[in-house]
Amino acid sequence: MNNQSEYGELKSVFVKPVQHAFISDAQLEQQWQSHQFLAKPDFQKALEEYRQFEEIFKNNGCALHYLPYDSSVSIDSIYCRDAAIATNKGMIICNMGKAARANEPMAERDFFKVNNIPILGEITAPGTIEGGDVAWLDANTLAVGHSYRTNHEGIIQLKSLLAPLDVEVVTVDLPHYKGVDDVFHLMSIFSPVDKDLAVVYSPLMPITFRNLLLEKGYDLVEVPNEEFESMGCNVLAIAPRKCMMVSGNPITQKRLTEAGAAVFEYSGKEISVKGGGGPTCLTRPWLRS
Repeated sequence: MNNQSEYGELKSVFVKPVQHAFISDAQLEQQWQSHQFLAKPDFQKALEEYRQFEEIFKNNGCALHYLPYDSSVSIDSIYCRDAAIATNKGMIICNMGKAARANEPMAERDFFKVNNIPILGEITAPGTIEGGDVAWLDANTLAVGHSYRTNHEGIIQLKSLLAPLDVEVVTVDLPHYKGVDDVFHLMSIFSPVDKDLAVVYSPLMPITFRNLLLEKGYDLVEVPNEEFESMGCNVLAIAPRKCMMVSGNPITQKRLTEAGAAVFEYSGKEISVKGGGGPTCLTRPWLRS
Protein backbone atom coordinates (compact mmCIF):
# COMPACT_ATOMS: atom_id res chain seq x y z
CA MET A 1 0.00 0.00 0.00
CA ASN A 2 1.14 3.55 -0.74
CA ASN A 3 -0.64 6.35 1.06
CA GLN A 4 1.69 8.92 -0.54
CA SER A 5 -0.28 8.98 -3.78
CA GLU A 6 -3.20 10.84 -5.33
CA TYR A 7 -3.84 8.32 -8.11
CA GLY A 8 -3.18 4.75 -6.92
CA GLU A 9 -6.17 2.43 -6.68
CA LEU A 10 -8.21 3.71 -3.74
CA LYS A 11 -8.88 0.97 -1.18
CA SER A 12 -9.93 2.93 1.90
CA VAL A 13 -11.24 6.47 2.34
CA PHE A 14 -12.64 8.56 5.19
CA VAL A 15 -15.74 10.66 4.51
CA LYS A 16 -18.06 12.88 6.53
CA PRO A 17 -21.62 12.15 5.34
CA VAL A 18 -24.29 14.81 4.98
CA GLN A 19 -26.21 13.66 8.05
CA HIS A 20 -23.08 14.02 10.22
CA ALA A 21 -21.96 17.38 8.80
CA PHE A 22 -24.97 19.34 7.54
CA ILE A 23 -27.11 17.74 10.29
CA SER A 24 -30.42 19.33 9.29
CA ASP A 25 -32.07 22.06 7.27
CA ALA A 26 -32.07 24.22 10.42
CA GLN A 27 -28.31 23.80 10.86
CA LEU A 28 -27.73 24.79 7.24
CA GLU A 29 -29.96 27.84 7.63
CA GLN A 30 -27.95 28.91 10.66
CA GLN A 31 -24.48 28.47 9.19
CA TRP A 32 -24.37 28.68 5.39
CA GLN A 33 -23.83 32.45 5.16
CA SER A 34 -21.27 32.74 7.97
CA HIS A 35 -19.29 29.90 6.39
CA GLN A 36 -19.25 31.60 2.97
CA PHE A 37 -21.32 29.01 1.10
CA LEU A 38 -22.55 30.38 -2.23
CA ALA A 39 -26.13 29.50 -1.29
CA LYS A 40 -27.98 27.41 1.27
CA PRO A 41 -27.87 23.70 0.37
CA ASP A 42 -31.16 21.84 0.24
CA PHE A 43 -30.79 19.17 2.92
CA GLN A 44 -32.95 16.48 1.30
CA LYS A 45 -31.35 16.98 -2.12
CA ALA A 46 -27.91 16.88 -0.45
CA LEU A 47 -28.75 13.49 1.07
CA GLU A 48 -29.68 12.14 -2.35
CA GLU A 49 -26.55 13.57 -3.98
CA TYR A 50 -24.41 12.01 -1.28
CA ARG A 51 -25.99 8.59 -1.84
CA GLN A 52 -25.02 8.87 -5.51
CA PHE A 53 -21.51 9.96 -4.47
CA GLU A 54 -21.14 6.96 -2.12
CA GLU A 55 -22.29 4.49 -4.77
CA ILE A 56 -19.35 5.33 -7.02
CA PHE A 57 -16.93 4.19 -4.32
CA LYS A 58 -18.93 1.09 -3.44
CA ASN A 59 -19.20 0.07 -7.10
CA ASN A 60 -15.43 0.40 -7.47
CA GLY A 61 -14.45 -1.69 -4.45
CA CYS A 62 -13.43 1.14 -2.13
CA ALA A 63 -14.23 0.88 1.58
CA LEU A 64 -15.89 3.97 3.07
CA HIS A 65 -15.21 4.88 6.71
CA TYR A 66 -17.56 7.47 8.18
CA LEU A 67 -16.37 10.30 10.39
CA PRO A 68 -18.93 10.76 13.18
CA TYR A 69 -21.13 13.67 14.17
CA ASP A 70 -19.24 16.13 16.36
CA SER A 71 -20.95 19.13 17.91
CA SER A 72 -17.70 21.11 17.99
CA VAL A 73 -17.46 21.41 14.19
CA SER A 74 -19.54 23.07 11.49
CA ILE A 75 -21.13 22.26 8.15
CA ASP A 76 -17.68 22.81 6.57
CA SER A 77 -16.58 19.51 8.11
CA ILE A 78 -18.13 17.67 5.17
CA TYR A 79 -14.94 18.71 3.33
CA CYS A 80 -12.85 16.35 5.44
CA ARG A 81 -9.67 16.32 3.33
CA ASP A 82 -8.64 19.67 4.79
CA ALA A 83 -8.07 18.46 8.36
CA ALA A 84 -5.38 15.82 7.71
CA ILE A 85 -2.65 14.66 5.33
CA ALA A 86 -2.03 10.96 4.63
CA THR A 87 1.53 9.55 4.65
CA ASN A 88 2.99 6.05 4.76
CA LYS A 89 3.80 6.58 8.44
CA GLY A 90 0.41 7.91 9.51
CA MET A 91 -1.72 11.00 9.39
CA ILE A 92 -0.41 14.53 9.79
CA ILE A 93 -3.03 16.57 11.62
CA CYS A 94 -3.47 20.00 10.08
CA ASN A 95 -4.11 23.40 11.66
CA MET A 96 -6.77 25.23 9.71
CA GLY A 97 -6.25 28.62 8.14
CA LYS A 98 -9.98 29.33 8.34
CA ALA A 99 -10.75 30.18 11.97
CA ALA A 100 -14.31 28.84 11.76
CA ARG A 101 -12.86 25.39 11.02
CA ALA A 102 -10.35 25.34 13.88
CA ASN A 103 -11.90 22.34 15.67
CA GLU A 104 -11.95 19.96 12.71
CA PRO A 105 -8.36 18.66 12.92
CA MET A 106 -8.72 17.72 16.59
CA ALA A 107 -12.04 15.98 15.89
CA GLU A 108 -10.41 13.91 13.15
CA ARG A 109 -7.34 13.24 15.32
CA ASP A 110 -9.54 11.84 18.09
CA PHE A 111 -11.36 9.62 15.61
CA PHE A 112 -8.10 8.32 14.13
CA LYS A 113 -6.73 7.50 17.57
CA VAL A 114 -9.85 5.58 18.59
CA ASN A 115 -9.65 3.62 15.33
CA ASN A 116 -5.91 2.89 15.59
CA ILE A 117 -4.91 5.05 12.63
CA PRO A 118 -1.31 6.14 13.31
CA ILE A 119 -0.52 9.84 13.75
CA LEU A 120 2.82 11.03 12.36
CA GLY A 121 2.56 14.53 13.79
CA GLU A 122 0.59 17.75 14.02
CA ILE A 123 0.86 21.27 12.60
CA THR A 124 0.62 23.77 15.44
CA ALA A 125 0.11 27.55 15.70
CA PRO A 126 1.31 29.86 14.33
CA GLY A 127 1.63 27.37 11.48
CA THR A 128 -1.43 26.65 9.32
CA ILE A 129 -2.03 24.02 6.65
CA GLU A 130 -5.21 22.78 5.01
CA GLY A 131 -5.27 19.46 3.17
CA GLY A 132 -6.70 21.02 0.02
CA ASP A 133 -3.36 22.78 -0.42
CA VAL A 134 -1.45 19.48 -0.42
CA ALA A 135 -1.04 17.00 -3.29
CA TRP A 136 1.40 14.14 -3.90
CA LEU A 137 3.17 14.36 -7.28
CA ASP A 138 4.78 10.99 -6.60
CA ALA A 139 5.67 8.94 -3.51
CA ASN A 140 8.62 11.18 -2.68
CA THR A 141 7.40 14.59 -3.83
CA LEU A 142 4.66 16.61 -2.14
CA ALA A 143 3.38 19.87 -3.61
CA VAL A 144 2.10 22.39 -1.05
CA GLY A 145 0.25 25.57 -1.91
CA HIS A 146 1.34 28.69 -0.03
CA SER A 147 -2.05 30.34 0.27
CA TYR A 148 -4.28 32.30 2.60
CA ARG A 149 -5.08 28.95 4.27
CA THR A 150 -1.53 27.51 4.39
CA ASN A 151 1.27 29.74 5.66
CA HIS A 152 5.08 29.70 5.62
CA GLU A 153 5.40 28.44 9.20
CA GLY A 154 3.03 25.56 8.48
CA ILE A 155 5.09 24.55 5.45
CA ILE A 156 8.29 24.62 7.55
CA GLN A 157 6.68 22.30 10.10
CA LEU A 158 5.44 19.99 7.35
CA LYS A 159 8.92 19.76 5.83
CA SER A 160 10.34 18.83 9.23
CA LEU A 161 7.76 16.06 9.72
CA LEU A 162 8.39 14.63 6.26
CA ALA A 163 12.21 14.87 6.23
CA PRO A 164 12.67 11.40 7.86
CA LEU A 165 10.47 9.93 5.10
CA ASP A 166 12.80 11.27 2.38
CA VAL A 167 10.05 13.45 0.95
CA GLU A 168 10.78 16.62 -1.02
CA VAL A 169 8.25 19.37 -0.36
CA VAL A 170 7.67 21.72 -3.30
CA THR A 171 6.14 25.07 -2.33
CA VAL A 172 3.67 26.53 -4.82
CA ASP A 173 2.93 30.23 -4.29
CA LEU A 174 -0.75 30.74 -5.06
CA PRO A 175 -2.31 33.98 -6.35
CA HIS A 176 -4.56 36.37 -4.42
CA TYR A 177 -7.48 35.51 -6.76
CA LYS A 178 -10.71 36.43 -4.89
CA GLY A 179 -9.01 37.33 -1.63
CA VAL A 180 -8.60 36.25 1.96
CA ASP A 181 -12.11 34.89 2.52
CA ASP A 182 -12.31 32.77 -0.63
CA VAL A 183 -11.73 29.01 -0.51
CA PHE A 184 -8.85 28.73 -2.97
CA HIS A 185 -6.46 25.81 -2.53
CA LEU A 186 -3.75 24.23 -4.66
CA MET A 187 -6.23 21.49 -5.58
CA SER A 188 -8.58 24.16 -6.92
CA ILE A 189 -6.24 24.30 -9.92
CA PHE A 190 -4.49 20.90 -9.89
CA SER A 191 -5.81 17.33 -9.67
CA PRO A 192 -3.48 14.42 -10.52
CA VAL A 193 -5.28 11.41 -12.01
CA ASP A 194 -2.27 9.28 -12.94
CA LYS A 195 1.51 9.36 -12.61
CA ASP A 196 1.66 11.32 -15.87
CA LEU A 197 -1.76 12.95 -16.18
CA ALA A 198 -3.30 15.88 -14.30
CA VAL A 199 -6.31 18.15 -14.62
CA VAL A 200 -5.24 21.79 -14.37
CA TYR A 201 -6.56 25.32 -14.62
CA SER A 202 -3.54 27.05 -16.13
CA PRO A 203 -4.71 30.70 -15.91
CA LEU A 204 -4.24 30.60 -12.11
CA MET A 205 -1.27 28.23 -12.06
CA PRO A 206 2.24 29.59 -11.28
CA ILE A 207 4.53 29.18 -14.29
CA THR A 208 7.27 27.49 -12.25
CA PHE A 209 4.86 24.82 -10.98
CA ARG A 210 3.32 24.22 -14.39
CA ASN A 211 6.79 23.83 -15.87
CA LEU A 212 7.73 21.40 -13.07
CA LEU A 213 4.76 19.21 -13.98
CA LEU A 214 5.83 19.18 -17.62
CA GLU A 215 9.41 18.35 -16.60
CA LYS A 216 8.09 15.40 -14.56
CA GLY A 217 6.33 14.09 -17.67
CA TYR A 218 2.76 15.09 -16.89
CA ASP A 219 0.28 15.56 -19.70
CA LEU A 220 -2.14 18.33 -18.75
CA VAL A 221 -5.91 18.23 -19.20
CA GLU A 222 -6.83 21.90 -19.42
CA VAL A 223 -10.04 23.10 -17.78
CA PRO A 224 -11.76 25.84 -19.83
CA ASN A 225 -12.65 29.15 -18.21
CA GLU A 226 -16.36 28.40 -18.24
CA GLU A 227 -15.89 25.20 -16.19
CA PHE A 228 -13.59 26.49 -13.46
CA GLU A 229 -16.28 27.84 -11.13
CA SER A 230 -18.38 24.70 -11.65
CA MET A 231 -15.49 22.65 -10.20
CA GLY A 232 -14.18 21.18 -13.45
CA CYS A 233 -10.67 21.12 -11.99
CA ASN A 234 -11.63 19.26 -8.80
CA VAL A 235 -11.22 15.62 -9.88
CA LEU A 236 -10.60 12.63 -7.61
CA ALA A 237 -8.69 9.62 -8.91
CA ILE A 238 -10.08 6.31 -7.61
CA ALA A 239 -7.47 4.43 -9.67
CA PRO A 240 -4.97 5.46 -12.36
CA ARG A 241 -6.98 7.21 -15.12
CA LYS A 242 -10.20 6.30 -13.37
CA CYS A 243 -11.76 9.30 -11.69
CA MET A 244 -14.83 11.08 -10.43
CA MET A 245 -15.99 14.66 -10.87
CA VAL A 246 -19.02 16.91 -10.44
CA SER A 247 -21.42 16.70 -13.37
CA GLY A 248 -21.93 19.77 -15.51
CA ASN A 249 -18.37 20.04 -16.88
CA PRO A 250 -18.71 18.38 -20.29
CA ILE A 251 -15.61 19.88 -21.93
CA THR A 252 -13.29 18.75 -19.13
CA GLN A 253 -15.02 15.37 -19.01
CA LYS A 254 -14.52 14.92 -22.77
CA ARG A 255 -10.85 15.93 -22.54
CA LEU A 256 -10.30 13.41 -19.75
CA THR A 257 -11.95 10.68 -21.80
CA GLU A 258 -9.81 11.56 -24.80
CA ALA A 259 -6.75 11.21 -22.54
CA GLY A 260 -7.80 7.63 -21.78
CA ALA A 261 -9.53 8.21 -18.45
CA ALA A 262 -12.78 6.65 -17.29
CA VAL A 263 -14.96 9.32 -15.65
CA PHE A 264 -17.73 8.84 -13.10
CA GLU A 265 -19.94 11.88 -12.51
CA TYR A 266 -22.21 12.77 -9.62
CA SER A 267 -24.65 15.63 -9.20
CA GLY A 268 -22.92 17.96 -6.75
CA LYS A 269 -24.92 21.18 -6.73
CA GLU A 270 -25.80 20.87 -3.04
CA ILE A 271 -22.79 19.04 -1.54
CA SER A 272 -20.03 20.46 -3.75
CA VAL A 273 -20.70 23.62 -5.74
CA LYS A 274 -22.55 25.60 -3.06
CA GLY A 275 -19.82 24.96 -0.48
CA GLY A 276 -16.85 25.11 -2.84
CA GLY A 277 -15.75 21.51 -2.29
CA GLY A 278 -15.55 18.85 -4.99
CA PRO A 279 -14.78 15.13 -4.66
CA THR A 280 -11.19 15.67 -3.50
CA CYS A 281 -12.48 17.94 -0.72
CA LEU A 282 -15.21 15.50 0.32
CA THR A 283 -12.74 12.69 0.96
CA ARG A 284 -9.68 11.92 3.06
CA PRO A 285 -8.08 9.06 1.09
CA TRP A 286 -6.12 6.65 3.28
CA LEU A 287 -5.04 3.39 1.64
CA ARG A 288 -4.07 3.22 -2.02
CA SER A 289 -2.37 0.38 -3.87
